[in-house]
Amino acid sequence: MKFSRSLHVALISLFLSFPLFSQTTEDYKVKDNYSKQEVYITMRDGVKLHTTIYTPRDTSKKYPIIMQRTPYSSRPYGKDQFRSSIGPNNYLMQEGNIIVYQDVRGRWMSEGSYDNMRAYIPNKKRKQADEASDTYDTIEWLIKNAANNNGKVGTWGISYPGHYAIMSLLDAHPALKAVSPQAGIGDFFFDDFHHNGAYLLSYWRATTLFGYDKESPTTEAWYELPDIGTQDQYQFFLDKGPLSNLDEYYKEDNIFWQQLKENPNYNEFWRSRGVIQHLKDIKPAVMVVGGLFDAEDLYGPFETYKNIESSGNNYNTLVFGPWSHGDWARRTKRQAVGNVYFGDDISEGYQQNIETKFFNHFLKGSGTKESGLPEAYIFDTGKKEWNSFETWPPQNTQNKIFYLGDDQKLTNEPGEAEMSFVSDPKKPVPYNDEIKAVFTPRKYMTGDQRFAARRPDVLVFETPVLEEDMSLVGAIEAHLKVAITGTDADWVVKVIDVYPHDSKDYEETMDHLKMSNYHMMVRSEVMRGRFRNSFEKPEPFVPNKKTDVTFNLQDINHTFKKGHKLQIQVQSTWFPLIDLNPQTYVPNIFEAKKEDFTKESHTVYGDSFIKFSVLEK
Repeated sequence: MKFSRSLHVALISLFLSFPLFSQTTEDYKVKDNYSKQEVYITMRDGVKLHTTIYTPRDTSKKYPIIMQRTPYSSRPYGKDQFRSSIGPNNYLMQEGNIIVYQDVRGRWMSEGSYDNMRAYIPNKKRKQADEASDTYDTIEWLIKNAANNNGKVGTWGISYPGHYAIMSLLDAHPALKAVSPQAGIGDFFFDDFHHNGAYLLSYWRATTLFGYDKESPTTEAWYELPDIGTQDQYQFFLDKGPLSNLDEYYKEDNIFWQQLKENPNYNEFWRSRGVIQHLKDIKPAVMVVGGLFDAEDLYGPFETYKNIESSGNNYNTLVFGPWSHGDWARRTKRQAVGNVYFGDDISEGYQQNIETKFFNHFLKGSGTKESGLPEAYIFDTGKKEWNSFETWPPQNTQNKIFYLGDDQKLTNEPGEAEMSFVSDPKKPVPYNDEIKAVFTPRKYMTGDQRFAARRPDVLVFETPVLEEDMSLVGAIEAHLKVAITGTDADWVVKVIDVYPHDSKDYEETMDHLKMSNYHMMVRSEVMRGRFRNSFEKPEPFVPNKKTDVTFNLQDINHTFKKGHKLQIQVQSTWFPLIDLNPQTYVPNIFEAKKEDFTKESHTVYGDSFIKFSVLEK
């Protein structure tokens, strides 16, 4: 089976969670209120980028420019073809702004060659170009040529367009006053296709979106998604075996697949594609946005905010809601992720009271640091309410350490327990309990973990029923003390909120589940064990030697309420979310053979601990 072109568009929109045509209102028509212009803007090296400009028909005043640069197409093409909605949200669209979309170089109707996560070039000379300079050159042209503009520009984007918004901050044009990177990639070895060096096998099909070069500007997709022939992804990847067997789907013409295989470690290839290390002395105002249950880009938004905050004095604010990838740009009445409901009109409230206020203040208002918005606006996913903080992470916290004790208990003191399990690559732990072919999985981020807790190859530790609320904020540190009989292993830590037995179901709760005793995953992360000491220089484990494996889980703001329990799960497979570790050390897992995959015994010691920050009352 091959995918139709319309399905290509639908899958791209799904991958982004960016609502190309989902924010319409019945009585507002973009075509009635905006004129549309399509132009080619020449970059400093001569490459021409296709750019679409929507300008308010009301020419009685001047407007700021709000721009998105995207690899996913600025469609629809043609001067008489209009989007159903434009801009970051309905409010900014209807009140009037010049909205610009641009196909980045090498994509769709733009010229040039595409480079996935093109490296930034500091101190560029003459005609050297990167995404930062392309943004600068585009803004320079728009300020001089876009009718009725007020000389102020903002950029925004979700997912990959969010990364391009981050890039606009580097060598920023003086007219760029407000930037909102939303779910943007910060470092490609820790977001999207990798987590701490582990390859996200669940994103394998998305490789087709980024791997193929097109021959010339086009309005049609030049790639096809691979057909796996089943709805059972777990069985498909298990049957395929080693990653090298997937070469039958992606040949040498898929450049990104080759790059993944040839660069298994954190080398200069990946380092050069990181942007967070360049976020110094930023001038434009920034509002970083992310979802606390974003399975694709959780690392990037937090690290973008923290790096800007640590090295500059510009306006820099952070917004994180109870969203999966891009939910904040939708207008869903009931906000839920998977089985868990968080409240009504949460995205609508953000769009109206946060996002619109940010852009208006810096593009139409005074532009001072007194915007009326909090430094950090973070949703408490346990209490299900918004919190405002003067700093992120908050300063009024105390460290809280839970040791992984015997008898499935979280304890206050280290113990001498040794808890072992057998990790079998032929029977890996699933990441969820559904049978479904998912393009990029998301709902598992709040998924019920009872199916995993009841497996012998998953260790479970939990507190007694809490007698009072416990609010955990900021980063989580996993300090594991382990030994393995093999020479390599992955380590997965999950933080889980165990609901009381009398919890009521939500409308969103799947029919085969109940919220009674629901094991809600709050945060999870994987560490590829070979990178425990260095992402640049992997090393094998010494069999049966007690070894430290330490890594961070991304920030949370979650209150474990009275009557609930805090649970930690530890496992070594998470399939097919991440690829299988052979558990026999090989230099490059992409080149591992069938005989390299072995069943091994893993031990976790009782002086292992998880470190949290508890918000003081």
